[in-house]
Amino acid sequence: MATYQDIRRQIENLASDEKLQLLEELAARHRMQLNPKRSIMELKRLGKELWQGLDTQAYINRERASWKS
Repeated sequence: MATYQDIRRQIENLASDEKLQLLEELAARHRMQLNPKRSIMELKRLGKELWQGLDTQAYINRERASWKS
């Protein structure tokens, strides 16, 4: 397995445009790891216990009534 120093020496031997390309690719990968694409489906069933035993129609009616005031 290559060490950090080995990789650094290899990078130093790259042409300037190759160094920039490598830097851009590494930055893009890092951004993806920090902000992975998420799916709205991950929210499925989240907080379902909050709605258990609640009369949903009565809740909707109260909410709609609050819009008028």
